[in-house]
Amino acid sequence: METKLLRIAELANVYLHYVLDLWFEKRVRKQCKGQAYIVRYADDFVCCFQYKSEAEQFFHSLKLRLKKFNLEIAEDKTKIIPFGRFAERNTNLQGRNKPATFGFLGFTHYCGKSKQGNFRVKRKSSRKKVQGKLKETKEWLKSNRNKDIHIIMDRFKRSLIGYYNYYCVTDNTQNVNNFKDKIERLLFKWLNRRSQRKSFTWDKFRLFLNKYPLPSPRIKVNIYDLRKEISYIL
Repeated sequence: METKLLRIAELANVYLHYVLDLWFEKRVRKQCKGQAYIVRYADDFVCCFQYKSEAEQFFHSLKLRLKKFNLEIAEDKTKIIPFGRFAERNTNLQGRNKPATFGFLGFTHYCGKSKQGNFRVKRKSSRKKVQGKLKETKEWLKSNRNKDIHIIMDRFKRSLIGYYNYYCVTDNTQNVNNFKDKIERLLFKWLNRRSQRKSFTWDKFRLFLNKYPLPSPRIKVNIYDLRKEISYIL
């Protein structure tokens, strides 16, 4: 089954490379007066345009292009938003507090500033993804809280390492730390339900974590080490 799914994913990528990527590079970009870029992973993609009118024209053309191949966009997940170094200024002029954000590959992308006050795209863990992961963790603990403690803590070590490897990118460390704190609170709650008698106070639980420490997050990918490769979306 896994091999079949992999082949389907590969086929989808090849198909969209022709339907979307090449069409964007050979036709769309050449027709634009301003800058235009596409970033795609599998069937999820973001397009960036310098001019609003060209973004709107592309949105219309995209629907027609996909229809030729019996494909369609997810209307509820697709929108045109102002984003970039002038978005905050324009948003303030319109009487709104903050520029719009967008989700892509498990991250919320938003307009931010560097320590020097310059515009910078920043990323944080998607709230929806975090809530989903915490719900999954709660259900696992609820069902497995009476297993050997070594099995439980080993599972959480491996799970957190995998989470850090994906989400520990520039600007997101605090959000990942918050996620780890919530995981610890879930452990405290459900390990206390291993028996009718309460096992831990918070102080005793801290001593328990000293004995079975969970890994701490640190940046795995520094986005700005990739400046040359992805300068068009920074």
